[in-house]
Amino acid sequence: MIIFLKLFKESVKMAWNALVANKLRTILSLLGITIGIMAIILVFTFVDSMEKNIRDNVQSLGDNTVYVQKWPWATGNNYQWWKYWQRPDPDLNDFKELKRRSQTAEAVVFMASKGKTIEYASNSMENVSFVAVTHDYDQIKSFDLAAGRYFTLLESNAGKNVCIIGMAVAQGLFGTENPVGKQIKVFKRKLTVIGVFGIEGESIFGNSVDNQVLAPIHYARQVMKINSRSANPTIMVRGKSGVATDEMKDELRGVMRSIRRLKPRADDDFALNEISVISNSLDSLFQMMNIAGTIIGGFSILVGGFGIANIMFVSVKERTHLIGIEKSLGAKNWFIMLEFLSEAIFLSLMGGITGLAIVYLLTFAASSLLDIDLYLTFYNIMLGIGISVIIGLVSGIIPAYLASQLSPVEAIRSK
Repeated sequence: MIIFLKLFKESVKMAWNALVANKLRTILSLLGITIGIMAIILVFTFVDSMEKNIRDNVQSLGDNTVYVQKWPWATGNNYQWWKYWQRPDPDLNDFKELKRRSQTAEAVVFMASKGKTIEYASNSMENVSFVAVTHDYDQIKSFDLAAGRYFTLLESNAGKNVCIIGMAVAQGLFGTENPVGKQIKVFKRKLTVIGVFGIEGESIFGNSVDNQVLAPIHYARQVMKINSRSANPTIMVRGKSGVATDEMKDELRGVMRSIRRLKPRADDDFALNEISVISNSLDSLFQMMNIAGTIIGGFSILVGGFGIANIMFVSVKERTHLIGIEKSLGAKNWFIMLEFLSEAIFLSLMGGITGLAIVYLLTFAASSLLDIDLYLTFYNIMLGIGISVIIGLVSGIIPAYLASQLSPVEAIRSK
């Protein structure tokens, strides 16, 4: 084992000296594999980062939560929109009956929203999402409060003119002032700010609390039609711990059909949506993106691999005389093969590490300058290193084998 390690060390040393002695050739070979590794890891990093951001947004819709709505989220060739359009919207009566009858629900919430202009003194903001909810909203939607508090049960039931505003609204209307305790104007009526949401960031579904004003549903009934189509009324139902989503959906379907008094053979006139519908669609989407990324990066890796193989053939040709001398002094075939394989792997590995370094710098710059969350994961780093080693091994195996099979006499006479 000690002899093997010494020979391996000597082989690695000779490979390194060969790379240093031919700097231009080494740089050109590095360039090919660097671009290849950079391309494939950059694509995987972008896809993984986008997948994480989207799935985080999906999870913000609520785990083990079912949305009772008019329109189904699932789409396809058989999406019968004309039938869905004729369905009635969920209303407060549906909400009250669901809350009273459901045995699997931990929390049931009715929600309605509308884009409005919000005013404070001489400042105003347009297209702010005014969201009206029942009291248990905080049990379904997870959020942080940067200041103030949530509604009390008395405020929710009495329909008090209080609200919680998003950070974007707070900064747009109040600047550096503390909004808590001040009054804003919505629907030409005053609302007292009792809380401010923490910064959540942009959401691909448009449900970020940053641009929201949250108010009790019983207050909203005084100023807007919460059951109208424009208010997008929705009933959110969160299941009890240990209750499967499918079990809860079966119960909700039966309760809703009873509330709507549908005949046994009649189709549902409501939709029970859940985040698994979106998650399943995302699985196929990201699978296709990963395949596309593999193909794109694969061509780049292939070009880099051919570059390394070509350089190794040239290296064997140039060092044929030295190979003959080594073998005449007692070097075994496996030692010669190990020498050239080490050179190919080192060359590929250096190119891969350089490519990973460039990807890291690009992700860091994009995250800092463009406010985009990109993540170079440990898995992708190891993937890049692993691909580099494999490419070096595959590209160098044939030149290394040919070098190891040279006759010492013929190799020495080649010069």
